[in-house]
Amino acid sequence: MSPPLLGAALPVIAAPMAGGAGTPDLAIAAGRAGSFGFVAAGYQPAAAFAADLATVAAAGVPFGVNLFAPNPVAVDPTAYRDYALLLDAEATRFGVPLPATPVEDDDDWSAKVDVLRAHQVPLISFTFGLPPTADVALLRSTGALLAQTVTSVAEARAAASAGMDVLVVQASGAGGHSGTFTPEVPVPEVALPSLVAAVSAAVSLPVLAAGGVGTAADVTAALGAGASLVAVGTALLRAREAGTAAPHRAALVDPRRTQTVVTRAFTGRPARGLRNTFTDRYSEAAPLGYPALHHLTRPIRRAAAAAGDPEPLHLWAGTGYRHATDDPAAAILTRLSAGA
Repeated sequence: MSPPLLGAALPVIAAPMAGGAGTPDLAIAAGRAGSFGFVAAGYQPAAAFAADLATVAAAGVPFGVNLFAPNPVAVDPTAYRDYALLLDAEATRFGVPLPATPVEDDDDWSAKVDVLRAHQVPLISFTFGLPPTADVALLRSTGALLAQTVTSVAEARAAASAGMDVLVVQASGAGGHSGTFTPEVPVPEVALPSLVAAVSAAVSLPVLAAGGVGTAADVTAALGAGASLVAVGTALLRAREAGTAAPHRAALVDPRRTQTVVTRAFTGRPARGLRNTFTDRYSEAAPLGYPALHHLTRPIRRAAAAAGDPEPLHLWAGTGYRHATDDPAAAILTRLSAGA
C-alpha cells in the first residue's frame, strides 16, 4: 500500500483516539495537511458518530472510521462488587454515583454498522478483536478498505484469514488501549520496528505501524521495517485541534510525570497512560472486565476532568509522550514526516 491509496501525501497519519481527544477538527486538519485522519466511533452513540462522520465527510478530505469490535470481557460479579466498594471513596469525594451492577454493552455496534452501510468511507478499521464475519461482508460491500489492529503475528494471521485488507500493527508502546484480542494475556514488550518486521515477514498485507512513535527517526525506523504508513496518536494529544482535556494536556508536559504504565484500573482492559495516584492505588486490585469497568469508573473520570484533577483521570499516553507539542496538527504531522 502507498500513501496515495488513502489520498495522503504524507507517510504519517493521525490515529483514531476515542473518548474526546480525536475530534472532527483533528481529522479534517490531518486531511488538509496531506495526511489522513479518523472519525473515532468508540464510546459514542450511533447518532453522535453519524454527526461526526457527516462533518468530516463534508470537508472533502480523505479519512477513515475506527470501530470497537465486539469482544467483551465479562467481569466476575464478586470482583466487580469488591472493586466498586474500593472505589466508593473516590466517588464520594466527587459526589457521583457508581453503577451498582455491571453494565455490559457492545458500544452500539449494530447501529454503527448501519451508519457505515449508508455512508461510504475509504477505510474502516477495527480494534479489540475481529468483527463478526457477517458484518465484515456487509462493510466490505460499501467499497471500503478494511483494516484490523493487531498486536502479534498470530493476530495478524487471523486478520488475514478473516479477509482484512490492511493491518494496523500496534506495538506495546502505544498510548491508550491495546488492541489485543486477548486482554487477559500481557502484551509482550516488543519495539515497533521489530513487530512490523515480524508481521510483514509472516503476512502479505500492507501494514500501518503504530505505538510509541514520537520522532521523525521513529517514523523512519517503522517505514524501514516494512510499514507503508505510520499512525500517531499521543504525538497529537496536545495539538490545537485535539479535544484532549485540559488536565491531560498539562500532565503530558508536567516534569513530575516521568513514567507510563499499562493498567486495567480504568476500563478493565490493558491501556497505557501516565502513572498517577489512581494507577498506583488500583492497578493491582482491578479485575478484568470490559466494558463493565469502563462504565464503573467513568463518573469518577468525568468529574475529575471537570475539576481539573489529573490524579483520578485516565491520562492515556504512549512511551513517546514527551514529544507531544501544542502545535497545529499539520505542523506535527509534517515534522514527523521529515526525512521519510
